Amino acid sequence: MLELQNNQPWVLVRGAGDLATGVIVRLHRCGFKIAVTECANPSAIRRRAALCEAVWQGAAQVESVTARRIADAAQAEKASQAGEIPLLGDENAACITTLQPAAVVDAILAKRNLGTSREMAPITVGLGPGFTAGQDVDAVVETMRGHHLGRVIRQGAAIPNTGVPGVIAGYAAERVIHAPAGGAMQFVADEGGNTVDIGALVRAGQIIARVGDTPVHATIDGVLRGLIREDYPVTKGLKIADIDPRPEQAAYCDTVSDKARAIGGGVVEALLEIAREKQIRLL
Repeated sequence: MLELQNNQPWVLVRGAGDLATGVIVRLHRCGFKIAVTECANPSAIRRRAALCEAVWQGAAQVESVTARRIADAAQAEKASQAGEIPLLGDENAACITTLQPAAVVDAILAKRNLGTSREMAPITVGLGPGFTAGQDVDAVVETMRGHHLGRVIRQGAAIPNTGVPGVIAGYAAERVIHAPAGGAMQFVADEGGNTVDIGALVRAGQIIARVGDTPVHATIDGVLRGLIREDYPVTKGLKIADIDPRPEQAAYCDTVSDKARAIGGGVVEALLEIAREKQIRLL
């Protein structure tokens, strides 16, 4: 368990979905003192690799890093000293007033800025499109798959959102499944009577879930990498599942993805570089 000093400054991460979790895990392992904020009803589909599940379950663990939901910022220190990541249901990051973080990392990945500004902390970092380094944040980390994934941008913005998922094994938009209707998410059983959930091998056309009474079909053959939690109140068009066409990826559904790990490395670089420039202690 990492030993953190009581007077070590906080690094606040906004968001705890699967990509944000890659950032949180990497920062925690590097010795940063992390607190996390999330919305009241997170809709992560890669649930087994997303610490935001702590909102629903009270605690969640990814790669031996545990996030624990706390009621208010006053409980953050106790969780941190226990070696866990304190997670607050605090969509607007009101806890900044109490925690006074040295750095804020916006890892919401909403493709737009939902309120992060340079006034929030001495160091601010935004992930992906929606932020402009030198204006609303100090640095932006590229989130688009490809040569520049994880690159730290000190002036300007990330590659604009294309609306099309990155290509994996020749598939792009087909990998992601959106709700065909609104209603409660319902899990289903496969032909063998087993519940279809994350990690299952599925085939194109197979019913993998229902939204209300409307069936949800697999779009391609592959591994069900993500599936929104059962009973979630789904709206039509919401992203509810994704399929990885590479069957060997079934072994990695509960670990940080290559993309998330690369982004996490970019955040570490950005924090340390800016902290050195501004002579701010983070570790």
